[in-house]
Amino acid sequence: MGFLLKFILTAIVTYALAYFLPGAHLDGFGDALLLVLVLAVLNAVLKPILKILGFPITVLTLGLFLLVINAVIVLLADWVLPGFKLDGFLAALLFSVVLSLVTSVIDMVID
Repeated sequence: MGFLLKFILTAIVTYALAYFLPGAHLDGFGDALLLVLVLAVLNAVLKPILKILGFPITVLTLGLFLLVINAVIVLLADWVLPGFKLDGFLAALLFSVVLSLVTSVIDMVID
Protein backbone atom coordinates (compact mmCIF):
# COMPACT_ATOMS: atom_id res chain seq x y z
CA MET A 1 0.00 0.00 0.00
CA GLY A 2 2.80 2.42 0.89
CA PHE A 3 4.59 1.74 -2.41
CA LEU A 4 1.47 2.50 -4.43
CA LEU A 5 0.83 5.69 -2.47
CA LYS A 6 4.42 6.85 -3.02
CA PHE A 7 4.16 6.03 -6.70
CA ILE A 8 0.94 8.02 -7.17
CA LEU A 9 2.20 10.98 -5.11
CA THR A 10 5.47 11.06 -7.05
CA ALA A 11 3.54 11.04 -10.32
CA ILE A 12 1.42 13.95 -9.08
CA VAL A 13 4.58 15.82 -8.07
CA THR A 14 6.25 15.23 -11.45
CA TYR A 15 3.12 16.44 -13.22
CA ALA A 16 3.05 19.58 -11.06
CA LEU A 17 6.78 20.20 -11.56
CA ALA A 18 6.39 19.99 -15.31
CA TYR A 19 3.61 22.54 -15.07
CA PHE A 20 5.42 25.00 -12.78
CA LEU A 21 9.11 24.69 -13.65
CA PRO A 22 10.37 26.46 -16.75
CA GLY A 23 11.81 24.17 -19.40
CA ALA A 24 9.96 20.99 -18.40
CA HIS A 25 6.96 19.76 -20.39
CA LEU A 26 4.68 16.73 -19.89
CA ASP A 27 1.83 15.83 -22.22
CA GLY A 28 -0.43 14.39 -19.53
CA PHE A 29 -0.76 12.50 -16.28
CA GLY A 30 -0.22 9.16 -18.02
CA ASP A 31 3.16 10.41 -19.13
CA ALA A 32 3.88 11.42 -15.54
CA LEU A 33 3.19 7.84 -14.46
CA LEU A 34 5.51 6.55 -17.20
CA LEU A 35 8.15 9.08 -16.20
CA VAL A 36 8.13 7.83 -12.61
CA LEU A 37 8.56 4.24 -13.84
CA VAL A 38 11.38 5.14 -16.24
CA LEU A 39 13.18 7.19 -13.59
CA ALA A 40 12.88 4.31 -11.12
CA VAL A 41 14.38 1.86 -13.61
CA LEU A 42 17.19 4.24 -14.61
CA ASN A 43 17.97 4.99 -10.97
CA ALA A 44 18.08 1.28 -10.15
CA VAL A 45 20.15 0.16 -13.15
CA LEU A 46 22.24 3.04 -14.45
CA LYS A 47 22.80 5.31 -11.45
CA PRO A 48 25.06 2.89 -9.51
CA ILE A 49 27.26 2.47 -12.59
CA LEU A 50 27.51 6.23 -13.08
CA LYS A 51 28.33 6.72 -9.40
CA ILE A 52 31.20 4.23 -9.59
CA LEU A 53 32.57 5.74 -12.80
CA GLY A 54 32.22 9.29 -11.47
CA PHE A 55 33.61 8.60 -8.00
CA PRO A 56 36.91 10.50 -8.52
CA ILE A 57 35.08 13.57 -9.83
CA THR A 58 32.54 13.30 -7.01
CA VAL A 59 35.35 13.35 -4.45
CA LEU A 60 37.01 16.34 -6.12
CA THR A 61 33.75 18.30 -6.23
CA LEU A 62 32.79 17.30 -2.68
CA GLY A 63 29.68 15.49 -3.87
CA LEU A 64 28.30 18.12 -6.23
CA PHE A 65 28.89 15.85 -9.23
CA LEU A 66 26.02 13.69 -7.95
CA LEU A 67 23.70 16.51 -9.03
CA VAL A 68 25.09 16.17 -12.55
CA ILE A 69 24.48 12.42 -12.45
CA ASN A 70 20.86 13.04 -11.40
CA ALA A 71 20.43 15.54 -14.24
CA VAL A 72 21.87 13.03 -16.73
CA ILE A 73 19.37 10.42 -15.52
CA VAL A 74 16.52 12.89 -16.08
CA LEU A 75 17.89 13.77 -19.54
CA LEU A 76 17.95 10.06 -20.40
CA ALA A 77 14.30 9.83 -19.32
CA ASP A 78 13.63 12.78 -21.61
CA TRP A 79 15.29 10.88 -24.44
CA VAL A 80 13.31 7.69 -23.76
CA LEU A 81 9.83 9.18 -23.27
CA PRO A 82 8.24 11.06 -26.16
CA GLY A 83 5.71 12.77 -23.85
CA PHE A 84 8.36 14.34 -21.58
CA LYS A 85 10.55 17.15 -22.86
CA LEU A 86 13.24 19.29 -21.25
CA ASP A 87 14.70 22.42 -22.77
CA GLY A 88 18.27 21.72 -21.70
CA PHE A 89 20.70 20.65 -19.02
CA LEU A 90 19.78 23.42 -16.57
CA ALA A 91 16.10 22.48 -16.80
CA ALA A 92 17.05 18.86 -16.12
CA LEU A 93 19.21 19.91 -13.16
CA LEU A 94 16.45 22.04 -11.66
CA PHE A 95 13.84 19.33 -12.26
CA SER A 96 16.02 16.63 -10.66
CA VAL A 97 16.90 18.72 -7.60
CA VAL A 98 13.31 19.75 -6.88
CA LEU A 99 12.01 16.23 -7.54
CA SER A 100 14.63 14.77 -5.18
CA LEU A 101 13.73 17.20 -2.41
CA VAL A 102 9.99 16.65 -2.72
CA THR A 103 10.25 12.85 -2.94
CA SER A 104 12.47 12.91 0.16
CA VAL A 105 9.71 14.72 2.03
CA ILE A 106 7.13 12.24 0.70
CA ASP A 107 9.31 9.32 1.85
CA MET A 108 9.66 10.83 5.34
CA VAL A 109 5.92 11.44 5.68
CA ILE A 110 4.80 8.03 4.41
CA ASP A 111 7.44 5.96 6.21
